Amino acid sequence: MDKTLSADGTLIAYRRQGDGPPVILVGGALSTAATDAPLASLLSARFDVVTYDRRGRGSSGDSAPYTVEREVEDLAALIARIGGRASVFGMSSGGALALEAAASGLPIDLLAVYEPPYTPGPAGLMFKAVCTARLHRLLSAGNLGDAVELFLSLTGVAPDTVARMRRAPLWPALEAVAHTLAYDDALLGDGSVPAARLASVTARTMVVCGGFSTAPARLATRALTDAVPRARHRTLTGQIREPAPQVIAPVLAEFFAKDVYISPAP
Repeated sequence: MDKTLSADGTLIAYRRQGDGPPVILVGGALSTAATDAPLASLLSARFDVVTYDRRGRGSSGDSAPYTVEREVEDLAALIARIGGRASVFGMSSGGALALEAAASGLPIDLLAVYEPPYTPGPAGLMFKAVCTARLHRLLSAGNLGDAVELFLSLTGVAPDTVARMRRAPLWPALEAVAHTLAYDDALLGDGSVPAARLASVTARTMVVCGGFSTAPARLATRALTDAVPRARHRTLTGQIREPAPQVIAPVLAEFFAKDVYISPAP
């Protein structure tokens, strides 16, 4: 993997593949560049696709204390490295990061997000507060496995499936990035859609949800669409909170092809 230096001196590892307008994929909780590899491969026929390890994961570095602003700076460093402008797709909490980056004024031409896990409404905000408290107690006590289990349970993974995962070879890799669950939690604030900040997003935006996702997730994407000035909503029939790469890839390709330009050499 190549690396670029973020503003605070943290090295951020990334991969590029394909040719065409640059598109950066921003992964969600516990994900790395490898997680986004299948989608990147499908998009690389038409785009210069960048996947990266968010700070604290994989081959990237980390610096304490964590702030959302530092993750935005990481994305700014990647955009600068690949030519100064890019389109961005953010998955789940990676979508919240992409939105924060766009609201901060990063040169993002087109922005697509899939189900950023905001939880608006009184019940949703209370749920978020309880989950945040539980997560921080587990991480403070060093219970990384339990923190991963908490996250998986919140995303709908059945207890027996989690039990099997804990015995599987992939579990140590999940525990290795469990501390970054606090980063994704911070990106979501109190769980409400940050409408005041998102009002400054100027990029054309596509907010996507799955047709089989939960009702609260689908309603949150509608609220998000209303908050972003140039946003439109898209539902993927038959998809859930993690869409199949072969289903979302053509939707993203069509959207990102709307602003084709020749980027400067890196």
